[in-house]
Amino acid sequence: MAEGKSANARPNIVLVVADDMGYGDCGCFGSDYIKTPNIDTVAERGVRFSDFHSNGALCSPTRAALLTGRYQQRSGIEGVISAKNHRHVGLPFEERTFAEVLKGAGYRTALFGKWHLGYEKRFNPSKRGFDEFVGFVSGNIDYRSHIDQVGIEDWWKADELTPEDGYTTDLVTKHGLRFIEDGVREDRYRPFCLYLAHECPHYPYQGPHDDAYRTPGNPRPINGPREDKRQAYKEMMECMDAGIGKILDCVRANGIEENTLVFFFSDNGPSGPGSAGTLRGGKGTVWEGGHRVPAAACWPGTIPPGTETDATCIGMDLFPTMLAMAGVEPPPGLELDGADIMPVMTGGAPRLERDLFWRLKGKRAVRSGKWKLVLGERDAEERELFDLETDLSESENLAGDRPDLADELEKKLVAWETDVSMGEQLS
Repeated sequence: MAEGKSANARPNIVLVVADDMGYGDCGCFGSDYIKTPNIDTVAERGVRFSDFHSNGALCSPTRAALLTGRYQQRSGIEGVISAKNHRHVGLPFEERTFAEVLKGAGYRTALFGKWHLGYEKRFNPSKRGFDEFVGFVSGNIDYRSHIDQVGIEDWWKADELTPEDGYTTDLVTKHGLRFIEDGVREDRYRPFCLYLAHECPHYPYQGPHDDAYRTPGNPRPINGPREDKRQAYKEMMECMDAGIGKILDCVRANGIEENTLVFFFSDNGPSGPGSAGTLRGGKGTVWEGGHRVPAAACWPGTIPPGTETDATCIGMDLFPTMLAMAGVEPPPGLELDGADIMPVMTGGAPRLERDLFWRLKGKRAVRSGKWKLVLGERDAEERELFDLETDLSESENLAGDRPDLADELEKKLVAWETDVSMGEQLS
């Protein structure tokens, strides 16, 4: 038994989320251009998910679902909470976050990096269950000057604007390392939940050696100064991967590896120079490239190394999974849409029998087993039906051959929309 793990110890949780990273952007998912030895190590030491999805195809919706364990439509956050037009909008206070529930169960909680669920101080992560927050509240910032895409300074400690020198990716890693080491030193038997919400590889495309680009009041073209954006993207990704390696090393060095789950995934599909591999579409679409994302997890001694799963899982599953790991019952009245996927990770359950749904600005999709129906992605009147078991690239529309099945899936989609509707959605 590793030092720091007792028979009654509740597991630590390290949740690492990339931003706009595509299905084909790391080695263990087929990239031979971007080198990601540490993400690959997570998969090798544990489980690689070939069929993991984000709840949304954009940043804010995915984060709302991740934090609440519920479809983002229930909280009204179907679109991006933009820096320009939505500075008064945030995650509704009626929603409970995984940080609030785990903190109430005795966990130390922290978020370092991106929030994107409300700009005003009343929406700050420090008000939503996180003992510590250092990072930014907008959708993206200059990696050096920490200016958001409308020219406003955006680097916070709790709910106070607190400028800090450094490259955003490195700062996220630095604060994560400090949080782990402080916790082990002060009370190694108190569990923690650490959420590392990287900006990488979202634009602006700035490598770790690039200078600041945006200045206060002058956001400049939002995607960054580099002409060789593909190379910048590679540098950004490899910097994040190096940081993940430091987190893994820190967990191991502090003797808590066998009592710590590390879970990595991307918040949606790629934009710009990112790659969705062989998948169709990317960020902002409800085709697979918009929401099927790279994901891997390790927990030595619990998740067998080298595990591969094609079970269909989704971001909102992490809330109930973390509660189950911690032995915490959902508070009364909290109804979660996600499922506990620990049996999938440990090899005890090869499949989860359920339907999943996506919706974004009139684009809709439903997944039922191997079948997927897409509505409104190209033409509001056209239905696209795909057999993902034989056609992962969604190239052969079978709706004309199977109108009965298309009708059945569309009815499921309409019923889901009725169930999750809370009126007007942020779009």
